[in-house]
Amino acid sequence: MMALAGADRLREEDPFTAGWTSIAENRLVGSQSRFEVDLNRPREKAVYLHPEDAWGLHVWKEPPPPEVIEGSLVVYDAFYEEARRLFTELESRFGRFVVFDLHTYNHRREGPGGPIADVEGNPEVNLGTGTMDRNRWTPVVECFLKELSAFDFLGRQIDVRENVRFRGGQLARWTHAHFPGSGCVLAIEIKKFFMDEWTGIPDSAQLEAIKTGLRSTIPGVLEALGEV
Repeated sequence: MMALAGADRLREEDPFTAGWTSIAENRLVGSQSRFEVDLNRPREKAVYLHPEDAWGLHVWKEPPPPEVIEGSLVVYDAFYEEARRLFTELESRFGRFVVFDLHTYNHRREGPGGPIADVEGNPEVNLGTGTMDRNRWTPVVECFLKELSAFDFLGRQIDVRENVRFRGGQLARWTHAHFPGSGCVLAIEIKKFFMDEWTGIPDSAQLEAIKTGLRSTIPGVLEALGEV
């Protein structure tokens, strides 16, 4: 039913994020394409129906029938039911918990030989905190920013900034609404500097360094969580 070519679809996905989740014992990985259902958008916007929902891309040969949309929303509801179950368990066991909500984003939209997006407005790592009670979770947020900024990323420091390009999506919004006193979601958007977003081929050294960098923040983040 999709009019969108596979290469165009894959270019808008969040590749390799599933591998990064191995840094934590508890993880949720969505296995559907975002063009079937986008788990990080509100339910009424989770299925892209119009080009303006999908960066101007023409997704469907014809509008999907209601039963197809409802089938996709079954997946959406199942994801959030599992998130509720997991977060309730973590809240019960530990009182508070932190979610690393991992995403990637494009920065070379004008073609493989085109210019990269403005560096000032597109940090290598954008930490979205716009859906949380920022004052409550300040120790956690500032620790993450400090630890990842200081990490030795293949002989340099990566550019980590807060709420420059993204402020957090539906998973963060939903968690902070349903677990306001216990759940802290760090919405982490990593620019696709670690790969060729047009071919889909990653730089394996940078891919692994990102995972190591994310893992390096965990001890400090957990300690900061204890200060909340």
